Amino acid sequence: MDHLKTIFSEFIIDLKAQKLRTFLTVFGIVWGTVAIIVLLAFGMGFKRQLAINMHGVGESIAIMFPGRTTMPYEGFGIGRPITLTEEDAKLLATQIPDIRNISPEYSSRDIPIRVGENMSNTLVAGIYPIYGDMRNVIPAAGGRFINDLDMQQRRRVAVLGDKLKELLYGETDAIGRIVYVGQVPFTVIGVMQKKTQNSSYNRRDQDRVFIPASTFSSVFGVITVNNIIYQPKDPTQAEQVMEQVRNVLAKRYKFDATDKDAIWIWDTNEWDKFMFYFFLAFNIFMGIIGSFTLAVGGIGVANIMYIVVQERVKEIGIKRAVGAKRSNILFQFFMETFFIIALGSSLGFLIAYGITEALQFIPIKEFVGTPEISIEVALATMFVLAVIGFAAGVMPAKRAANLNVVECLRT
Repeated sequence: MDHLKTIFSEFIIDLKAQKLRTFLTVFGIVWGTVAIIVLLAFGMGFKRQLAINMHGVGESIAIMFPGRTTMPYEGFGIGRPITLTEEDAKLLATQIPDIRNISPEYSSRDIPIRVGENMSNTLVAGIYPIYGDMRNVIPAAGGRFINDLDMQQRRRVAVLGDKLKELLYGETDAIGRIVYVGQVPFTVIGVMQKKTQNSSYNRRDQDRVFIPASTFSSVFGVITVNNIIYQPKDPTQAEQVMEQVRNVLAKRYKFDATDKDAIWIWDTNEWDKFMFYFFLAFNIFMGIIGSFTLAVGGIGVANIMYIVVQERVKEIGIKRAVGAKRSNILFQFFMETFFIIALGSSLGFLIAYGITEALQFIPIKEFVGTPEISIEVALATMFVLAVIGFAAGVMPAKRAANLNVVECLRT
C-alpha cells in the first residue's frame, strides 16, 4: 500500500510539473472515451426505439390472411379462394401446442362510427379478449378491455383508439358513453392508451374500434374472419410454428402446404430476427469507430510514457542501485499509465453522461431514439479501456524495467 501511495504521489508531482503535456495526453483519452460511449449509447437507443415502434403492432405475433391457391392440388385447380372462420382458430389452438395465444379478427371499413354530429368511417374490429395483450392494445386508466363475459353475452361494448376518441368526444371523458357503430348503440368501456406504432395492417390502432367477436358476428351477420393472429410460445421457433399452421389449414381446406399464397402469413418474429443481427453488426461497427478514436489517445499515452521514461533515467538508476527490483520499476510505470487512463476515462464518462442526459430533451426520440448508457455499453467501454491501457503501459514499463543500472547512473 505504501508503495502504491509513493507511486501516486510521484504521478501527481509529474502532473504538476508538466501541465500542458498532461492535459493533452488526458484529453486524448477523454475524447476517445466520450466517442465510444456516445456512439454505443446512440446504437442502443436507436435499437430500443425501433423495437418499441415495431412492437406497437404486437409482441412476437404472426398475422395470417386468407388468399387464393396458386398450385393445383388433388384435382382442385388454381385460383380457389380460401376463407377462414373462428373454428380455424380453435383448431389451430388444439392441434399446435406451440401456439401460446390466438385470436380471430373480424373487421370492416364500411361501418360509420358516430357520436352526435361527429362521424368517422374507420375500421371496426371484432376480436377475442386475448387480442389486447397480443397486440399491445392497453386501455388507459379508468377503462378496461373486452373480457370473457362480453364475449359470452354478446355485449354491445366498445374500446376506442385514442385518436378516434379525441375525434368523437374531444377532451371529455368517453367511458360509459354511447357510440353508434353503424345504427347500433355501443357503450364505451375503454380508450386505448397512446402508443408508438410505425407498422400496421388495415389501419393504425389509434383509429380503430374494438368490439367482441361474438357481437360483431351476430350484429353484422358475418361468419368468415378477415385474419387470425397467433403468438408462438417460443419466438425462436416461429418458423416451425408457421409450417405447422400451414400444414393444419392445408389439410382442412385441401391445398398444397407449400402454396404460400393460399394463406399469407406476416410473421413479425422474422423482423425481430433481422433487427437482432442488424444491430449486432451496427453496434460492433460503432464500437470499432469509437475504439479507433480511443486507440489514438492510447498511442499518445504510450508515446508520452516513453518520453517520461527517458526523462527519468537517472531516477530509475538510483532506485535500482538502492535495491529496487525490475518488477518494482515495471509496476511503477505501468501504474502511472493506468492513472492517466483512469483520469481520462473518468472525465470521459462524466462528459458522455452529461451529453446523453442533455440529448433526452432534444425531440429526436420518435426518429432515432435517445442515447442510452446501459450495462452493456459500460462493460464494452471498460473492456476497450482495459485493452488500450494495457497496450499503452506495458511497453514503456518494460523499457524502464530493462534499463541498465550503470548506464542510467552514468547518464
